[in-house]
Order: sequence, then structure tokens, then C-alpha cells
Amino acid sequence: MSAIALFTDLHKYYLYEGRADMRKSFDGLCGIVQNIMQRRMKEGDVYVFLNKELTHIKILLYEPDGFTLFYRRLHKGRFKPPVTQTDRGPVALTAYELIVNLQAAPSLPLP
Repeated sequence: MSAIALFTDLHKYYLYEGRADMRKSFDGLCGIVQNIMQRRMKEGDVYVFLNKELTHIKILLYEPDGFTLFYRRLHKGRFKPPVTQTDRGPVALTAYELIVNLQAAPSLPLP
């Protein structure tokens, strides 16, 4: 993760377990949150999306005056999401879990 973003436990983090189309921007990702994850956007909520190859990540932060979107693409390796039990629902994460579990892992095979 970039040093420009500060991820702390002041926010609530939710990982989307499905794989997102990285062409989606603010409205498309909000649609996933509301229609698939069945969540209402609240101030301080952060939603994390990965693509099918686990090489791209988008992080959507909801703030009172708008949205912030972080987008990262790896040159090598893949992100290693945490192992979860749900199916395409929201997975609650802490800031620590976001930073540690979603670091790039060297050359993981595709799931």
C-alpha cells in the first residue's frame, strides 16, 4: 500500500469476496456495495475490491462530502486475500488485516 493513504481503525473495512470488474468506478462499486453486499454506505466505511487475477485492488472510502477511490495494480505477484467463510458478502476487516493480508504475494497461482 502507498504511504499516501493512512488506514487506521477509525474506519470500518469490508472486503467484497466476489471479484470486481476493475472498469467499474464510483457508481459501479457503490452498486456492488448496495445490491450485492446488501450494505448501506455510511461515513467512514471503506470497501475493498479485487479483480479475478488478484493483481488489481480498488479501495472505496465514503466520506460526508464525497467518495475517495484508491486503485493499485501490481507489476509482479498477486494480492493474497484472507480466507473467509462467506459467499460474495461483506467480510469485515481491521486496518491491520487490510494492510497485512492484502500485501502482494510473489507469484501465487490463480485460484
